[in-house]
Amino acid sequence: MTWTGASDASPTARIAALTPSLQPSERRVAEVIASDVARAVDLTAQELAEVASVGRATVVRTAQALGYDGYPQLRVALARQRAIDTVPVVSDEGSLGVVRTMMDNFARAVPHMAATLTADVVDACVEALDGATRVVISANGLSAPLGFDVALRLTAAGRPIEYLPDALAQRIAASHLDESCVLLAISGSGAHRSTLDAVDAAAAAGATVVAVTGFARSALVSRATIAVIVPPVSESFQDELVHTSRAAMTLVVEALVEALVVHRGPRARDARSTALSVVSDSLRE
Repeated sequence: MTWTGASDASPTARIAALTPSLQPSERRVAEVIASDVARAVDLTAQELAEVASVGRATVVRTAQALGYDGYPQLRVALARQRAIDTVPVVSDEGSLGVVRTMMDNFARAVPHMAATLTADVVDACVEALDGATRVVISANGLSAPLGFDVALRLTAAGRPIEYLPDALAQRIAASHLDESCVLLAISGSGAHRSTLDAVDAAAAAGATVVAVTGFARSALVSRATIAVIVPPVSESFQDELVHTSRAAMTLVVEALVEALVVHRGPRARDARSTALSVVSDSLRE
């Protein structure tokens, strides 16, 4: 039996209604989710399968029985339910207090942003971007502005790079890459379908895939040749979906650009000098 009720019904409401009709293995998955929704939000399909002592396919079937296309959609629905059920902490200082709290949270997270980086990963990333005959960026959703920003910064540093805002265009460009090329994939969640499609196309073409993402256990990381992990300000998948901050990734990506500038030496400095001359000519009183 599958869910035939209201489309806006919460996951736990669906579980309560359908649990008796589920297969025993599916029932175990549903019970694990219902027992701790907050925990379930941050579990991948494989992790949830291990907790419930079932196969990953059973997790997918359970999600579909609950009326979702698959586990990613169930996970988003769980995050939505948590966001609705959780009462936000209201600062006594009003809007300024909220602004200060957000800034303080980010400041506390800064020392941890580089915790997952290693010299081998950073060097491999820089060398791949420097040596590629062609670099294409895939960045969609709330990561799209970061893709555009990186393209501008690298172009100004003399590393020609392509960013096409349209997701289908990114996938087409990725399919035309080869072993000498790089696809730079930027995704906070590491699960954006359009970005993963471009990654798959690039990998099939033999290109190197450099991923910049917030979660080590994600579909993007499993597909990447080189993965740069930037822990979000909050390590919760729910917060990634609800707040979707790209501040941490922006900071690290800008630092990677500077590392590439240093690696390229005079070539990058000359390119930047030329770019600054263009900027100077564009300014008017």
